[in-house]
Amino acid sequence: MYICDIYQFSLKFNCQRFSNNANPVFTDEELLTVYLFCGAYQRYFNIKDMHTFTKEYLLSWFPNLPSYQTFNYRLNRMSEAISELVKHLITSFKPEECDSMTSLIDSMPIITCAGKNKTGKVATEIATKGYCSTKNMYYFGLKLHTVAFRRKGTIPFPEMIILSSAEENDLTVLKREAADKLTHRNIFADKIYSDFSFWGNKQQEQEGYYAHTCKSNKGRRQHYYSKGESRQRPVIYSCFKGQTTHRIFFQLAE
Repeated sequence: MYICDIYQFSLKFNCQRFSNNANPVFTDEELLTVYLFCGAYQRYFNIKDMHTFTKEYLLSWFPNLPSYQTFNYRLNRMSEAISELVKHLITSFKPEECDSMTSLIDSMPIITCAGKNKTGKVATEIATKGYCSTKNMYYFGLKLHTVAFRRKGTIPFPEMIILSSAEENDLTVLKREAADKLTHRNIFADKIYSDFSFWGNKQQEQEGYYAHTCKSNKGRRQHYYSKGESRQRPVIYSCFKGQTTHRIFFQLAE
């Protein structure tokens, strides 16, 4: 019922049709329900596996399930509605243990094609070539950025999720999309986000605090803040460790 209610309240305005097929037999609410149920509760992260599972085990619930090709096509057309759904999930189900005064920032690559001299053939309208220093790898695709609330002893909870071109610098994206919203809080991030003049001005204007670490050649971390603060520093990489784009979304749905 939650999907039906939120679809009628908000999501339908992001995926309206103006054709003779404005009211398909297999509704958008059913499409989103299948996607969320198979991903969040059955742990299927491949669209083909979702369709196959629904066809074999849930056909009595969804008797008008279309072919895989139609299912995949319509799901891709729901991208804006899913983006709006993520906003609702983030704001409506924020855990109580979130530390609203402490933000963690990180990014991860969405790889459609790996290789220094290769050009991807998937989503060429939005995908570009970039470099991931963590994996020491050139790739073709996008970047997924997150600003997350710290939760002591567990994975941070996302506050904002941003998609950008792979060739864009992480700091440039943060300044454009999120910097003005990060007010009156402590910010922890990797060295790529360091701009001491920028964060210095932010600290004076908005009473925030920025800290980051970097690795020396010997693999030891050099801290740019006190030892007392470093003991409390959360692990930034925990935002994305071992996760794919689908898994991050379904974690919100759970």
